[in-house]
Parts: sequence; structure tokens; C-alpha cells
Amino acid sequence: MTEEGILRPGAVALVTGASAGIGLATAEALAARGIRVICAARDMARLEALASRLEGAHALELDVNDAEACAGLLERLPEDLRGIDILVANAGHDVGGRKRFDEGDVEDWARTVETNVTGMIRTCHAVIPGMLARNRGHVVTLGSIAGMRVYTTGSIYCASKFAVHGFTDGLRADYAATDLRITEILPGMTRTEFAERRFQDQARGEEFYQSFAEIMDPMDIANAILYALDQPPSVTVAQMVVVPTRAA
Repeated sequence: MTEEGILRPGAVALVTGASAGIGLATAEALAARGIRVICAARDMARLEALASRLEGAHALELDVNDAEACAGLLERLPEDLRGIDILVANAGHDVGGRKRFDEGDVEDWARTVETNVTGMIRTCHAVIPGMLARNRGHVVTLGSIAGMRVYTTGSIYCASKFAVHGFTDGLRADYAATDLRITEILPGMTRTEFAERRFQDQARGEEFYQSFAEIMDPMDIANAILYALDQPPSVTVAQMVVVPTRAA
């Protein structure tokens, strides 16, 4: 096992869901450490604006629900960015969520699972073979405390995050005999555009966040991700639960 840390200037990171929230904050934090960040999401205008202000960053239009786009994502990158050292699989949503199961639209439920679970699987499947060939890489998945305990009106979102939890543990087991590191970050309540998009209503999203005693900032989660990446090669932060101090 090499003793050179993966979070080094010039390393390449792919961050999905990089156009907003935790993904955006993570891209900013990685770039500040000299990492060449591939900022991936569907909103190309946002990505290009982000990449233009982050040194060494590259915007990649990517819908993780598009199987063909995920399978060919490496071929759409400049050659010097294809050797991905770090994958932060962050893309996810809960559009139409916070409803009792029978009151929700089944297509909304299906799209949540497709993005949060299948999209993550597709992205990892595109990137991990290269990591294995180089025997070097760190995959960070974004789970949630919703993947540890369920709440009312969260059946499908919770199910998707329980799946992320199981998938990440499975990856760690599969690659236990290699130098790949696999980390799951499980955030608690964090203020992003997530609630607005869930409800498709900005005012309702803000009201939702205001109902909590304390709430985290996306950079709090980005800092947790960097902590996991920054450990020596012989150490894997398998899971990290990050919650507000006053969670009641």
C-alpha cells in the first residue's frame, strides 16, 4: 500500500450533484486543496459558472438516471481527467416526498429510487474499474440518517437511503483485499435546496427548515468528507454520522 495520501494537489475527483448544496460545497472544498474537480450534474449553466471560479475544475453534464451517459462518462472527459482518484457519489433527491406512501405519486417514488440508488450504482460502476486497475481510489457515498431509522411520510426516501447504506457496506466487503477505500457519510438535517425541490415550493421548503432547532450548512458535510479523505492510506473511515448538536 502506498503511503502517499489521496487528498494531494493534482489528484482528480468526480463529484456528482455538484450544482448545489453538499455537492457544490464539496467541490469548493476539494478545489481549495488543489484537487482537480469534475463537477457533474444536469444543470450545465450552474456547473460552468462553478467550474469557471474553481481552479482546475471541469464541468460535466451528467444525469445519473441516464444509463448510457453514466457508462460513457469517462470517454466524455479529457484524457488527463480519466484517472479518477476520488468519487463523491452525492446526486439524489426526494421530489414529491414527505407524503404518506399511498398519497404519493408512484412515479415520484420510482424516480427517487432510480436517482438515489440506481444512479449511484451506475456512477460507481463506471469509475471503480479504473480505480481497481490503478489499485488506488476512494469512493464516498452520501447516505443519510434516514438510512438508519425511518420516519413517517419518508417510506421511499428512507428505503433509498437504507439501500445506499447496504450498497456501501457491500462495496467495502467486495474490495477489502484492495487499496480502495469506501466511506459512507450520513448527514442529519442540512440546509440546501433539497426541501424546496422536494416540495417544489421555495416558501414551504424554508418553512420546513425553520421547524428544526438547529440545522447544518453544506460545508459542514464537505468538511466531514475531507476528513475521511485526509486519513492515511491504512485507515478507512467506514461510516460517519454528522448531525446538528441541538437536534431536537
